[in-house]
Amino acid sequence: MADAKKYRWTELEVDRPMELLDRRRIIGDRMMISQVCLHRGCDVPMHAHENEQFAMVMSGRVRFGLGGAGGAAVREVVLTAGEVLHLPSRVPHSAYAEEETIVLDVFSPPSEKTGIDRT
Repeated sequence: MADAKKYRWTELEVDRPMELLDRRRIIGDRMMISQVCLHRGCDVPMHAHENEQFAMVMSGRVRFGLGGAGGAAVREVVLTAGEVLHLPSRVPHSAYAEEETIVLDVFSPPSEKTGIDRT
């Protein structure tokens, strides 16, 4: 129990890896959780990463593009509050915020960089 730690989202540093996207993260040894605010019109380009990801929509409405070979979208999935999208490792995906949306992303394994971070 000595290693247990309490966090408060409002006290964590906000980073902005791209336009119209605010993010707070807690990075552990074997997983990572991110609170992401996608402002209306935020357009996350198609990307993929080694991390397995669960995207839990807390509020708002977001449209995910799920890609195929070469990054072309082959289908779209719209999520609203209370819905979760599971993205296995290396699945190409994009996101478009149809309205201001709060998403909790859980990643395993954790990493400092994800597909939306500029190199």
